[in-house]
Amino acid sequence: MDNGVEEKQSSYTYWVRQATEDAAPLPVPRKLSADDTSMKSQPNALGSVWNRAGTWEEKNLNTWASNRIKELLTTVGSLEFSCGNAEISEVTKCTGDAFLVTVRNKKRVGYTFELTLKFKGEWLIREEKKVIKGHIDIPEFSFGELDDLQMEIRLAEGKDLVQQDKTQTFQDLRQFLQPIREKLLQFEQELKDR
Repeated sequence: MDNGVEEKQSSYTYWVRQATEDAAPLPVPRKLSADDTSMKSQPNALGSVWNRAGTWEEKNLNTWASNRIKELLTTVGSLEFSCGNAEISEVTKCTGDAFLVTVRNKKRVGYTFELTLKFKGEWLIREEKKVIKGHIDIPEFSFGELDDLQMEIRLAEGKDLVQQDKTQTFQDLRQFLQPIREKLLQFEQELKDR
């Protein structure tokens, strides 16, 4: 002690692993063998073999989900209207996220996507057949919210229609909402069953 001033010791300490002879070696990762994967301790445990406790595991299902949504929506088929018919010819945009999470040995799934569907059809308007093409946009839909599905219709060909004919065309095309919702419900069920 110098001149009556005491040195203060820090009350905060931390542990640092030092490379000494008595320290345990770091675990070495090893690839699971066929025997390891066949000997699950819990036969009904969810998730990967390495996660036997079922703590937290997340799987990205974006590729599968995007491909499956496209596949399902192109099978909607043609719809007949009072003045014509139309069909979904292509899914031009399908972006979003889909995932499967295992938490505490319980499986949870979720997704959020945006879609743009290309349609084409023929309408009999004032005794004249008109080809009408365009897009149906579904701005956002997610798990458990398909009852609130919204769609916006954009015409690419057929813009020259008078307002009354456009109104009828839009009304007809809104009939796609129910079959699209049914296909997305099928997708949601398949996602749950994964």
